[in-house]
Amino acid sequence: MLSPIQEYLEKLHARYAPVMDGQVADYIPELSKADPRWFGICIATRDGHVYEVGDTRQPFTIQSISKALAYGLALEDRGEEHVLSRIGVEPSGEAFNAISLKEGTGTPFNPMINAGAIATCGQVLEKEGRPRFERLLAYLSSFAGRDLDVDEVVYRSESETGHRNRAIGWLLRNFGIVDEDPHETLETYFQQCSIRVTCRDLALMGATLANQGVQPLTRKRAIASQYVDNVLAVMATCGMYDWSGEWIYRVGLPAKSGVGGGILAVLPGQLGIGVFSPPLDEQGNSLRGIKVCMDLSRELSLHMLNPTATPRTAIRLSYHSGEVTARRRLPASARETLKTHGARIQVLELQGGLIFTTFEPVLRHAIQLANAGCSHLIFDLRAVVTANTVSLRLMADLRRRLAGVGVQVVFCQPGGLTQRLQDSGIPPGFIFSTVDAALESCEDALLMTVTGATWRVTRALALQECPVFQTCTEGEIRVLERELPCRTFQPGETLIKAGESSDEMFVLLEGNVEVQILEEGALRRRVDVLTAGMTAGEMAFLDGSPRSADVVAMDKVQCVVVTRSWFAALSDALPHLKIKLLQALLREISARLRQANVEISALQRA
Repeated sequence: MLSPIQEYLEKLHARYAPVMDGQVADYIPELSKADPRWFGICIATRDGHVYEVGDTRQPFTIQSISKALAYGLALEDRGEEHVLSRIGVEPSGEAFNAISLKEGTGTPFNPMINAGAIATCGQVLEKEGRPRFERLLAYLSSFAGRDLDVDEVVYRSESETGHRNRAIGWLLRNFGIVDEDPHETLETYFQQCSIRVTCRDLALMGATLANQGVQPLTRKRAIASQYVDNVLAVMATCGMYDWSGEWIYRVGLPAKSGVGGGILAVLPGQLGIGVFSPPLDEQGNSLRGIKVCMDLSRELSLHMLNPTATPRTAIRLSYHSGEVTARRRLPASARETLKTHGARIQVLELQGGLIFTTFEPVLRHAIQLANAGCSHLIFDLRAVVTANTVSLRLMADLRRRLAGVGVQVVFCQPGGLTQRLQDSGIPPGFIFSTVDAALESCEDALLMTVTGATWRVTRALALQECPVFQTCTEGEIRVLERELPCRTFQPGETLIKAGESSDEMFVLLEGNVEVQILEEGALRRRVDVLTAGMTAGEMAFLDGSPRSADVVAMDKVQCVVVTRSWFAALSDALPHLKIKLLQALLREISARLRQANVEISALQRA
C-alpha cells in the first residue's frame, strides 16, 4: 500500500517537474551534457527508511556537496584547533568560486567556498600508505553506505579547465594555508568533486549526519560524533553560498548544494534529504531543489528551529486485543476467539508532540500492521501533548487510506484534540472517549466477523445455561431453581455497593451490569462489564472481604442470589453440588487471572 508520505513526494515531484527554469552548469564542459529534465527527491530517516520519487538513481557528480563531508575528515585528521587556524567558518557573502581570502592572514572565509574546500583538501593526511584522495573516496563512500567511484571524464574536464581554482591554490600556498606545492592538492580536489553519487546517496549521507555519524543502513560510523555538529554548523551558515541566509530563514536546515544539481539537507537527529535537478539559479544552486526544499520545510514543518521538533518516535506502547481487552467479562467462547484472533486489533499508544518526524515512524508501523493482517487499528492519544497540522493531516489520510484496504482506524482519549481531529477529516464516529470504548467497538466487530453471530445474550437464560451451573445434573438444577431466590434490578440500580459486607453472590440471567470504582472526586471508572450468564461479587463472597467496587445495572437485570448461609449449608446437604460450584468459580477466576497476567506483561513494555 502506498504510504501517505510517498504519495506526498509524488505530488511534490509532479508539482515541479514541468518547471524548466534555470541553466545547467556549463563552465565545466562535461556538466553541460546533463539532461535538464532529470529530477529526483529522496528522504531518508535516521533509521534507514527511504522515500524516493523520480530520478533518484541517476548518477551525477557530487561537486561542492563533497566540501562539507571532506571538512569532517580534515577535522578528524588534524583536530578542530588546527583546522580553524587555516580555514574560517564565517559566511563570505560572495560567489562560491570567488578568489577571496581574509586580509592579512590569507585564510579562506569558510570550507564551503572553493578556496576553503581546496584548503580543506590540504589538511587531509596521507595515512598508512593511502593517498589523500583514496581516503576521501572511502570516507564519502562510508556516508553513502556503498562504494562510490569517480567520473573520469568529468574529472579530466574539471582539471583541464580549473585555472581559477589553480590560482586560488597558489594564493593559499603563498599564505602558508597549503604547506606544499598545491598541484597534488588541486588534483585531489578536482577528483573529489567528480565522485559519482545519486539523489538517494545524498539523502543517506544526510541521514548519516542526522544519526550522529552512524550510517543508518550499514550501522557503521562514518564520522566521529564530536565533529558532526561542526559540519552541520558550517552547512547551516555557509552551505548555500551567498543565499545561505535566505536559505536558513526560509528552509531552516543545514544544507549543501553542488553545481551538478544536487542538494543535501539535514534535519539534525531526524532525517536527511536529497534533491537532484541540474538547472541552476544565479547563485549556483539547483533551482528546482530550492523550491522543493522550501515546500518540504513549510508543508512538513521541518524547520530546525521549530520548538516542537523532537527526534523521538511518537509510539509509546503497542499491544493487541489478544493481550489486552476491553474492561468487560466476555463469555469463555468469545475470550478464546479474541485470544486466537485478537492480533487483528492493534493499539498504538502515542506520546509527546506529533510532528512529521515523530509521526512518520507511526505511519510506517501502521502500514506494516495492515500488511500483516490487522483489521482494526486504535490510536490512543492520551499521552499526546501537542499535534501540529501536518501530523493531523497525515493521521486523517492514513485512516482513509487504510479504510480502502479494509482496515478500520479509530482514535481514543483525544483530550483537547477532538475538534482538530474532526476538522482534519476524521468523522466523530471514529473518535472514542476511552480506550475501553474503542476496544469494545473493535472487539464486537471482530467477533461478529469471525463467528458470524453476536456474542451478546439477547434473552433470559435458564440456570443450566450459566457457566457456573453447566456441570450440574437435572436434579441439582431443580434444587437450585427451588432454593435460590430471584431478584430484579432496574437501570441505574445498585446490586453491590463498595464497602458493604459480602453475604451474597449474584448470577445474572438477563441484562448487563457495570463494575465501577470511585476515583478522585465523584468520578467513577468502569473496571468491568458483566452480562447474562456471569457471576457478580464472587471474589468477596468466597473470601469474606468487604466489597471493593459498586455493581450497577445498565439495563433491566434479572438474577438469582446465592447467599452465604445457603452456600455454607451445602457442605452437609449437597457437598457434591458445592464442589461443582466451587470448581466452576475457580475456573473462571483462574482464567481471569491468566488474562490479567497477559495484560500486565503487555502494558509493561512501555
